[in-house]
Amino acid sequence: MEVGAAANPQSCSDLRAQKRGRPTWSRDLEFILVTVGYAVGLGNIWRFPYLCYRSGGGAFLIPYLIMVLLCGIPLLFLEFAIGQYTRLGPVHAFTKICPLLKGVGLATVCISFLFSTYYIIILSWALYYLFSSFSAVLPWTSCNNTWIVTGKCSSGFLAGNGTHLQSASQQFFDHRLLEKTNSIEELGGIRWELFGCLFAVWVIIYFCIFKGVKSTGKVVYFTAVFPYFILIALLINNAQLPGAKEGVLYFVTPVWNKLFDVQVWVYAAAQVFNSLGISFGSMVSLASYNRFSNNILRDALIVSVINSFTSILAGFVIFSGIGYMAYTHNLPVDRIATDGPGLVFVVYPEVLSTMPGYQIWTPLFFFMLLCLGLDSEFSNVEVAVTFIKDQYGARLLPYIKREELLALAVCVVCFIFGIPHITKGGIYVFQLMDHYLAVVSLVFLAFFEVVAVCWFFGVPRISVMVKRMLGKAPNLYFRLCWLLFCPLLVFGILISSIVKYTPVQYEKYKYPWWAECVGWIISLVSIVWIPLGIIQEIISNKGSLIQVSLR
Repeated sequence: MEVGAAANPQSCSDLRAQKRGRPTWSRDLEFILVTVGYAVGLGNIWRFPYLCYRSGGGAFLIPYLIMVLLCGIPLLFLEFAIGQYTRLGPVHAFTKICPLLKGVGLATVCISFLFSTYYIIILSWALYYLFSSFSAVLPWTSCNNTWIVTGKCSSGFLAGNGTHLQSASQQFFDHRLLEKTNSIEELGGIRWELFGCLFAVWVIIYFCIFKGVKSTGKVVYFTAVFPYFILIALLINNAQLPGAKEGVLYFVTPVWNKLFDVQVWVYAAAQVFNSLGISFGSMVSLASYNRFSNNILRDALIVSVINSFTSILAGFVIFSGIGYMAYTHNLPVDRIATDGPGLVFVVYPEVLSTMPGYQIWTPLFFFMLLCLGLDSEFSNVEVAVTFIKDQYGARLLPYIKREELLALAVCVVCFIFGIPHITKGGIYVFQLMDHYLAVVSLVFLAFFEVVAVCWFFGVPRISVMVKRMLGKAPNLYFRLCWLLFCPLLVFGILISSIVKYTPVQYEKYKYPWWAECVGWIISLVSIVWIPLGIIQEIISNKGSLIQVSLR
């Protein structure tokens, strides 16, 4: 089939005929659970609650929900449509619908692959904490341990409050879990306990995905549902503790003047965009295993609503516990609240350790984190596997014989790439990767993806695709969002990210210049495929830029 021909939905139907051997989800519910599991991740637990209370409390829900309606649901519906209609992963799907910006698809695969190599480090931490939580005395509650830095440990939340002391929980994270060095220039040796945890997590992931959608679709019945039992149980438990009410009020009390801060609206849009996993390619890959007539509009609504509900539920769980901790230590809530890994690996473990029944709640909490992270990791790995099968499947299968070996190869490569993150200086590598991939690369990629599909491929063609799958064209709301609101909102996030850009930093440590250069190289490795794809398409085809884009 000619490159330009597939921009026409009719030629994509020809392609579908060639793809009838592609496996599909056993039930529609499996697709919903997988995509919910991917969208609902650790960011819902540690990012949204902190962002909400810092950006106006209950007032933040107004811009957040508006962004869900104008950006989140329409773009999720769009990615589902692309994957389900073409029955291809992101690389080949974007090549067919917009040859000029075919590099967008390859960029999504690069980002998902790199993301899977360092995101899993958080799961190895969670597994380490899970094992540690079975101790008779939780190791992060006492200053009487061999890893404690003498004279710098306190049993309370005093770190950052005008003292040089750290909590016992912070010292456990820094000096027991990480054995952290002073800089990225001192990587030190491998943390063999974390190495074992990392290996164990990859083994779990492999045996969950090695049969493709047939195995993943069964696993998510547990991993996508179980965290909700824990969150609801924790909320019920926390609501009965003293100080919980004050913590929740701190979380939801509206600060109305924040609504006039443009940055709050940018934060809301970015939170929606990142939490739904737009532009990672995962939603396109997962949808490519759907039946052609699957109701993706229903699925997009369900996933978006559950994702937002989980973020708000997590906020109540986290801040009710923090309120109790503030009451116990007679401290203001804002002295305890923080974001990022520090919330779930430093603050909340100590919160749990003071609760009645902590012997049960602590391991359940870390097991919940493990389930949340595994769901996201399944989908990230699936992007790479889908790309290789689509691109090289016919040539590779005669040699590797079984598709299970392909999944094993991807897992092994990702495991090897993750080893620098579990050295004693690995936290600095982790922060460097996270800053330049999740902040820099993703925003650029998201903008070009929206432009490629909404403007170059065009809303009329998208409408034809949806009509053929669902029997009716998308309504005016979706067409306006795709044509106008989504591109403008993503462009706003892009401009804000450029204007507000700050160099990478971990706590008070500032990275050397060469590390900054490495970070930009990591970022360019993923997004460089976009201009390269444009150049290659212009050289390969005669005509102006506009003519090439419309082929």
